[in-house]
Amino acid sequence: MTQSLPAAVDMEWPPPPFLAPAPPLAGHDGVRRFEGLTYATTPGYRPRLLDVHVPAAESAVPAVVWIHGGGWLEGDRRYPPPTVPVDLLHGAVLRAGLALVCIDYRHSLEAPFPAQLHDAKAAIRYVRRYADTFGIDQDRIGVWGESAGGHLAALAGLVGPDVPGGRELEGAEGVDDEDSGVMAVVDWYGVSELGSLLSRALPPAPPGKEYPNPFTALLGGTPGQLPERSRVASPVTYATGAATPPFLLVHGTADSLVPYSQSEVLAEALHRAGGEVTLLPVDGADHIFLGAPDVTPIVTESVAFLARHLGA
Repeated sequence: MTQSLPAAVDMEWPPPPFLAPAPPLAGHDGVRRFEGLTYATTPGYRPRLLDVHVPAAESAVPAVVWIHGGGWLEGDRRYPPPTVPVDLLHGAVLRAGLALVCIDYRHSLEAPFPAQLHDAKAAIRYVRRYADTFGIDQDRIGVWGESAGGHLAALAGLVGPDVPGGRELEGAEGVDDEDSGVMAVVDWYGVSELGSLLSRALPPAPPGKEYPNPFTALLGGTPGQLPERSRVASPVTYATGAATPPFLLVHGTADSLVPYSQSEVLAEALHRAGGEVTLLPVDGADHIFLGAPDVTPIVTESVAFLARHLGA
């Protein structure tokens, strides 16, 4: 009795550095949720994941890419800062008729800058590649980040292949043949000019917890390389032309980790370049809006800005 070998499996090799979306989960609220999608892979690193939440709609909707904070050292796509409830953030976006895309990215001790920006741009390109599957309008994508994520959101809005030095910051992670541009940016208390922060004293770490300097950990390299690396990683470096998306900068005036002046510097640079920029101070608030009496108006204003500029 002879036994034939199984037919060869028809597959692409090597496989692409991303995976097509799995079928969505549909909730009772009509929201379709695509969870844990692999938008980029690199040998030796954990897969980069994103979640997509799409409100019920009869046609494709605009999308907002949310980038979490955590000093580029920690954080998780599923959790906003502790001052902002998940239901508040997600609910406000979805009720405005916007899809919400929450992304992870490589932390700085996994890979220094620009790996984090490469990942953010790869996530945007992935959303564009599969926009039809998600029910997203690929021409109406905005980005919103807080703290480290605000820094990356600003860079995503300012850096493109046509900007001097931008091609190297575009990266080739994941989907590499789609556009990574965005139509609007919301930056909550993000860093805009790293050089002035390198010698800044940081708040003490909690007892028993060792915490690296987030700025030097992000930049990597030797001390002699820090000035140039900080210039390349600073959003203000690229705020030089009017062809930038509208920006909303929201920052606590008593921020002890990222000074309020960081958003002032970026707002001034964008204004001088002819860009549309709104700076919204939160009086007396520290980092992550600690001390603000109510974060709901901050979230509402941010969502309204995105809905207006994305045509929701």
